[in-house]
Amino acid sequence: MASGSQETVSVQDEAVEESQFKTCRQIAFYRRQKHLGPGKPLYRVLPDTVELSNSNVRFQIISEEYKDPLLVEVYEIEGNIFRLKINEITPLKPRYEVPDVLIKEPSSLRLTILEKDADKLVLACASKDQQLHITINPFQIQFVSKDEMVLSINSNDLLYFEQLQPPPQTRLLACEFDEETNRFPNQDDLGLWEEKFGNFLDIKANGPSSIGLDFSLHGFQHVYGIPQHAETLLLKNTSNEDVYRLYNLDVFGYRIHSKMGIYGSVPLLLAHKPDRTIGVFWLNSSETLVEITTKAVLPSQIPDVSKQRVLPQTDVCWMSESGIIDSFILMGPSPFDIFKQYAQLTGTQALPPLFSLGYHQCRWNYVDEKDVEGVDTGFDVFNIPYDVMWLDIEHTDGKRYFTWDKETFGNPKRMQKKILMKKKRKLVVILDPHIKVDPLYTIYSQGKERGYFVKDRKGGDFEGICWPGSSSYLDFTNPKVRDWYAELFAFKTYKGSTEILFAWNDMNEPSVFRGAELTMQKDAVHYGNWEHREVHNLYGFYQQMATAEGLIRRSGNLERPFVLTRSFFAGSQRYGAVWTGDNKAEWSYLKISIPMLLTLSIAGISFCGADVGGFVGDPEPELFVRWYQAGALQPFFRGHANMHTKRREPWLFGEKNTQIIRAAIKERYSLLPYLYSLFYQAHTTAEPVMRPIWVEFPKQLEAFGIEDEYMLGKALLVHPVTEPKVTTVSILLPGSEEIWYDFRKFSCLKTQGILKIPVTLDNIPVIQRGGTIIPLKTSVGKSTEWMVDVPYELRAALDSKESAAGELYLDDGHSFQYLHEKQFLLRKFTFYQNNSVLILQKLSLHVGKDWELHIQ
Repeated sequence: MASGSQETVSVQDEAVEESQFKTCRQIAFYRRQKHLGPGKPLYRVLPDTVELSNSNVRFQIISEEYKDPLLVEVYEIEGNIFRLKINEITPLKPRYEVPDVLIKEPSSLRLTILEKDADKLVLACASKDQQLHITINPFQIQFVSKDEMVLSINSNDLLYFEQLQPPPQTRLLACEFDEETNRFPNQDDLGLWEEKFGNFLDIKANGPSSIGLDFSLHGFQHVYGIPQHAETLLLKNTSNEDVYRLYNLDVFGYRIHSKMGIYGSVPLLLAHKPDRTIGVFWLNSSETLVEITTKAVLPSQIPDVSKQRVLPQTDVCWMSESGIIDSFILMGPSPFDIFKQYAQLTGTQALPPLFSLGYHQCRWNYVDEKDVEGVDTGFDVFNIPYDVMWLDIEHTDGKRYFTWDKETFGNPKRMQKKILMKKKRKLVVILDPHIKVDPLYTIYSQGKERGYFVKDRKGGDFEGICWPGSSSYLDFTNPKVRDWYAELFAFKTYKGSTEILFAWNDMNEPSVFRGAELTMQKDAVHYGNWEHREVHNLYGFYQQMATAEGLIRRSGNLERPFVLTRSFFAGSQRYGAVWTGDNKAEWSYLKISIPMLLTLSIAGISFCGADVGGFVGDPEPELFVRWYQAGALQPFFRGHANMHTKRREPWLFGEKNTQIIRAAIKERYSLLPYLYSLFYQAHTTAEPVMRPIWVEFPKQLEAFGIEDEYMLGKALLVHPVTEPKVTTVSILLPGSEEIWYDFRKFSCLKTQGILKIPVTLDNIPVIQRGGTIIPLKTSVGKSTEWMVDVPYELRAALDSKESAAGELYLDDGHSFQYLHEKQFLLRKFTFYQNNSVLILQKLSLHVGKDWELHIQ
């Protein structure tokens, strides 16, 4: 949903009012760091401080600006990963280090010193073909692999570290940017202790504490990642006026092709060239800005001028408001190695329950139980499968979460059992983090009594306006709060809930309607006396963690949860799904949804989707159809709409359009065995379900910027139609020796490179890669549970060697028995066809009670 501005809380139908959000020029720590110019060596290594241990190499660096040195720690981690930490040695008080995102403390390998003199320190790595070269003055680190410099740190001398200091006797005036004069009133005043934005004053109890560091990626000009932005897949060069911002915000109807921060943040950047992929993971949960500059350079390490050639180089500078420098260098060398390395640190995508891969029907709001029953019946009448009905905020008693409106949802158990459960369907309800200030509301009174709300800087409960009006915000950074919140899902506590009820965490950036940038004050105080500025991007991550734990506990630790969250951080993939927020019913939003989902996918979050049809506004019929066709072939598939839009259930756009949408949804259901197998791979090996073309074809330069088509697993290439009245689309069929097949017509496409394919409104191009086998269901039912006993079909598309391979993963679809009892089936198939013109082979299978496949 989206933000409103009145206590009665309504929502606008217009796009975001950008004056509510900061530009980079209005961010004080960015202004301060930009005063540091390239080429000015600030830090040098103190050679006598170098220490070598079994786990790392440590040394101190010092600058002319600060008297106290900083501690640098360099680690080599198993799996071709390096870690760099920089912190104060004896800070005035501890600096925030992000907890809970890493699944465990990484195991270190021993580095050895190969060379040490007054100018440099050379470290040998466990992998003998890699070395770290550390320059003494100025301080720099070069990562060398097989005699090639892959990445260097601080080569532009932009290392920035504001050490904590006692407050001055007279604080400087707040730093407020004057838009009219295009400058700060006092250029010497850079918001060190106070910062003003509009009518909001941010009091900085710890003063200036920002950090920054530059990374040079040698030989790379294609970089990706750092979601979430409504931007292209390929990251763009930035300017002083326009940098990528990672700061979780409730941005209603966000502007596309913008680098402003929206709902979630994953500070992971990937760089790719034909022979290598690398990554940088910047572990910091405060507001973060990322500058990117690609240029051509002449390598200085090659003394023979005749052998020198101009190479691309991308410089990336990370800047965060607070915390420490804690960065991980993922050395690849392949894209799939990067995915595994990142998952080794932050975990893999949770294996979702099978029902959650079906179609979800949502609206703000289905008004009562009769409305729910009518919509549910409509799917059956029009023979459209679906799995999950969703209820937005209006189902509650006055926006009090974990309650039901007594007038409109007076018998929620009956609704769930007699309407949904009877048809093997589920229910998802919304659970936002703000709690209505009402002493008679049990959750509020318990939270208040136990001190479980975020505090303001004066020690009282922080209060802001959200959907219920005046609200307090649960402090999910506190483990006790998460434990208590998880217990709220117990059936005895959550009255009217049943085992088919699952959760949707919205507004958890957190959204505060009258707050600075529509979010919480940075000087609010969390568990451990940490300011909100330190943990802001973690807030939604922690709510989803607590919600998933609650659903698991409710089941006696037997059942997998389903939780959709709007706000997220690195590691959120362990707890459920993510979507792209309050998009608009316009063609451009359908188009931008593809690179947005691809970016989430390569940043570890495979279970992602966009609101089908667009949340804001009324889609025209053609757009509505095209969005269903796209969404049906993406990981998370939900139709959703704003309360001010016309009703738009899939059968309301005329018989012809209903027929097309029905076919798209049914094709999704027939493909569920393939999708579920892809999610198993995401869960076990960190391979993205939806992936850019370049991931599968890493050497093909033409694919590096492709964002209007994508691979669904290794086997299917999908090209959604994202413009109106289209009769042909141009598709890149990658691979010089690949054979491609029309998935629906079973015909071979005798070409590589760009192919023009005619399209009608009936479908979008879906192409199967030669050499693959796709498992499908032979027919579909009302929901996923109706299809348990439906036989399987294997569709084999032969490669140039007349062979194909694929796999099928099966389990009970809902429990953890696949994990604890090893109750699952994983079968790999190979097919060989000699001396035959057969293109596609079908094989019908069913699963017996012995968990074996039997040919029918």
